[in-house]
Formats: sequence, C-alpha cells, structure tokens
Amino acid sequence: MPEKLQPLTLYYDGRCPLCQAEITFLSNRNDQNLLRFVDVNSSAFEPEALGVSCEQALTAMYGQFEDGRSLQGAPVFAHAYRRAKLPFMAWFLSIRFLQPAFQWGYELFARNRHAISRVLGPAALWLVKK
Repeated sequence: MPEKLQPLTLYYDGRCPLCQAEITFLSNRNDQNLLRFVDVNSSAFEPEALGVSCEQALTAMYGQFEDGRSLQGAPVFAHAYRRAKLPFMAWFLSIRFLQPAFQWGYELFARNRHAISRVLGPAALWLVKK
C-alpha cells in the first residue's frame, strides 16, 4: 500500500515570473490537493507559523508539511514534484549525492531570480498557461 502523503505548503516569491510559472505548473498538477501555495509577499504569509521571516523566505525555497515540519532548499522540490505526480523528477531531485549541487544551483538562482526572470519568466509563464 503506498504511503499517504501529507499536504505540503510551498512558500514562494509571487513577484518572480519564473517562480509564478513553477507554482502555476504545480497548481495545474495538484489534482489531489496535496500542495498549497503562499506568496511570501502577501498578507497570507505568516512568518511566525513557519518560523522564517519574509527576507529569509526570499533567499531560499521553504515548504511546510501539514504536521508543522518544515524544510528548505532543493529538497522542497522533490517533495512538491512527488505530490504533483512527477515521480521521475521527484526521484532525480532526491538523489543524495547530487543534493549539494542542487542546493548550490538553487541558491544561485534565488540570488539572481529577478534578473533571470526578466529574460526567461515571460516565456515560462506563457508555456504553463497554455
């Protein structure tokens, strides 16, 4: 019998077009309602519930399971993709020896997401909204 997955809340930067595209993509695959989404720039973001300030949430991807456990960085994506029924991506992003590279890559992206999004964001948003 497969493990029952807890819902996962993803905290994202709603001012970042690439981040919006990722959330739209995941939302479109969220048929089991296992993913929830909170823009850290909105009034829905409650820093005390996550234990992370808005500034901290903007520097790393954060997620929180329904039971209150939180996680950050690249592992969030593996859990999100598993809930979005993307098993290959979930498996790939869970490979232990690649975690440092994924973490480094995400941190690099997070620091430069607005510049990267200016170039790639409009096309990514267009693709996920088709």
